[in-house]
Amino acid sequence: MGVSFLSTCPSLLPLVAYETPPFTRYQPRSVSICCNKTKSDVTDEEPFRWRRRDVLKCVGATVGLELIGSSGSLVGMANAADLIQRRQRSEFQSQVKGTLFKAIKGNPDIIPSFLTLALNDALTYDKATKSGGPNGSIRFSPEISRPENTGLSAALNLLEEAKKEVDSYSKGGPISYADLISYAAQSAVKATFLAAAIRKCGGNEEKGNILYNAYGSNGQWGLFDRQFGRADAQDPDPEGRVPIWEKASVQEMKDKFSAVGFGPRQLAVLSAFLGPDQTATETLLASDPDVAPWVQKYQRSRETVSQTDYEVDLITTFTKLSTLGQQINYEAYTYPPPKIDITKLKL
Repeated sequence: MGVSFLSTCPSLLPLVAYETPPFTRYQPRSVSICCNKTKSDVTDEEPFRWRRRDVLKCVGATVGLELIGSSGSLVGMANAADLIQRRQRSEFQSQVKGTLFKAIKGNPDIIPSFLTLALNDALTYDKATKSGGPNGSIRFSPEISRPENTGLSAALNLLEEAKKEVDSYSKGGPISYADLISYAAQSAVKATFLAAAIRKCGGNEEKGNILYNAYGSNGQWGLFDRQFGRADAQDPDPEGRVPIWEKASVQEMKDKFSAVGFGPRQLAVLSAFLGPDQTATETLLASDPDVAPWVQKYQRSRETVSQTDYEVDLITTFTKLSTLGQQINYEAYTYPPPKIDITKLKL
């Protein structure tokens, strides 16, 4: 670092105390100095001598200041690299959402299946063993063929096609099935929100889009979007962890949701995820005194212009659902930026 010890000496000399009593300006006087219970007598006539402790303190202070001064460039480099990675992930995420939006727009009838696919993939999570969760294991044939996943193969096949397109333009490696399934469900949820806004505008798509953009919940997806980098399982998750929703009682549903840390409120707000007929599902849930108040609350909310309570609670619950047991890799899908050969630049 090029630290010069001598350059520090002048700044330290004023720290030495020379007490000169009044009226004895030119008289030598012995002064007793106490430091850490060690006393020594020094006279004004003796030459000043550096103690080894003072030397070490001086060097330490100088080196410390030099390190502090040079750390700014290191922080700047780290911040720059972080910004590059954020931009890369954000751009890739936008492309993924575009691909999924097109897939859903061309197949609107498959929206409920996307929601149930994400739910069943996530609810294999077991708190006791910290296994399962939204890890893409539902893509394996032994798992997708289970009774609770009946009718979800078409949605999975559509995602397989979408994955091929996404991987073709990804610069940071193939997208995980775990991320793809979660973001497909997000796109499906957004599609239902937009469809509701269009219905409230009498079927006018232009006015519906304006209503959704003005009063919708797009700004509530920030935390979900940051959870981008889920890891894929390499084997199917254990059987028997997910109920067959069409045959399950409300108590069985409550028990399953409770096992992953959810309650009646979350069960009610995820009613659209529990099967193709949300109305029938909510009728069943409303028969339970614990779930009924929440079902009624969200039904009232969906009748409002903005349906804020319903949308915000659904986004919050789904965000938590999509990360059960997952360790997010916040560097996923990043890549080294291209190097620029300045010798080939034309000035």
